[in-house]
Amino acid sequence: MSTELTGVLVLAVIFVLASVTGLNMGVLALAATFLLGVVWLGHPAKEVLAGFPAEMFVVLVAVTFLFGIARTNGTVDWLVHSAVRAAGHRVAVVPWLLFLLATLLCATGAASPAAVAIVAPIGITFAVRNGMSPLYAGLMAVNGAAAGSFAPTGILGGIVHSSLAANHLHVDGAALFGGTFAINLAAALVTWLVFGRRRGTAPTRAEEAESTAAPDPVLGVEQVATLVAMVLLVLGTTVLSLDTGLFALTLAAALAVVFRTTAQRAAKEIAWPVVLLVCGIVTYIALLQKLGVVDSLGETIAAVGVPLLAALLICYVGGVVSAFASTTGILGALMPLAAPFLASGSIATTGLVIALASASTIVDASPFSTNGALVVANAPEPMRTQTYRSLLRWGAGVCVIAPGAAWLAFVVI
Repeated sequence: MSTELTGVLVLAVIFVLASVTGLNMGVLALAATFLLGVVWLGHPAKEVLAGFPAEMFVVLVAVTFLFGIARTNGTVDWLVHSAVRAAGHRVAVVPWLLFLLATLLCATGAASPAAVAIVAPIGITFAVRNGMSPLYAGLMAVNGAAAGSFAPTGILGGIVHSSLAANHLHVDGAALFGGTFAINLAAALVTWLVFGRRRGTAPTRAEEAESTAAPDPVLGVEQVATLVAMVLLVLGTTVLSLDTGLFALTLAAALAVVFRTTAQRAAKEIAWPVVLLVCGIVTYIALLQKLGVVDSLGETIAAVGVPLLAALLICYVGGVVSAFASTTGILGALMPLAAPFLASGSIATTGLVIALASASTIVDASPFSTNGALVVANAPEPMRTQTYRSLLRWGAGVCVIAPGAAWLAFVVI
């Protein structure tokens, strides 16, 4: 049995064991990384652990801590109340504002996880307060971020254009942005249809009393300081291009030093099980990439003699692998792999690039991607397990449907 096939089968075993036993999938994935990479293949442990997503780890810990502080001291309550008031109490409008805000942030140069880290926690709190699914608000933020990422000024748009230019290929920038925006807007509409209904449960007397007693959250010194930190996070990640995780952690640490009581309570908001799960899976996927699984798939696809079928396979490789690994990394790897195929002229370059870009980003709602993990991590603790399971089902469905839909829309039609 080839090493590549063994690696894929082990991944399947990880999913089965986690489903049957209820163990954290990240623990199983880290154990599998050790057994496959170190024990069986003999790679040094340091080399195998090089695939551990340190950046993702810091982002998840820092953002959940910073917004945990904001939730604990009432800043998020004030923001949610302000959002409802600004929308004229038209609650249904707010999730679409989340979509547009995330789109704007990514279109102006913010990394997709940075935009989701800023928008999703506020949106999720708003959704819970107003009887909506937290998954609905989170997905709207994720879809919005993907919708803006391929603007000419967006990070992923720049990666695609530079990768193609290095292989003497060109894609229409307006078409790339328009196409990826359209498919993510369609995903947002589906999200609205599936999750957009408010829960029909009436508020209890205790909830009504609480709402009457505190209709207008008040801003004090601590809340103003937290708001300033959140604004600085937006400006720092979008204007100054500072690292999202490290900057958010610095801001959270500064607030923790000044407001120690709040910080002690907010430390419980850090979603350690989610961090372990996501980082464990990503570490194992990085090992599979090191073993050449993605390269082997690319070479196999390149050998397919039917252009339309080859294009469909490329889209599925981009979509499925990106659900577990860095979208930026996958696009950086697949664009060069697809270059000889694109250069042959058998498939229109712009259409296939739009389809591949769409397939590789629409799956960012997977709970194993940074964006999806942020949605799970920022869900209230009692709702976190259900949110994870729902997002897992949603992500699996998107992996099956979205690459084919993108291929059909932009390559075939």
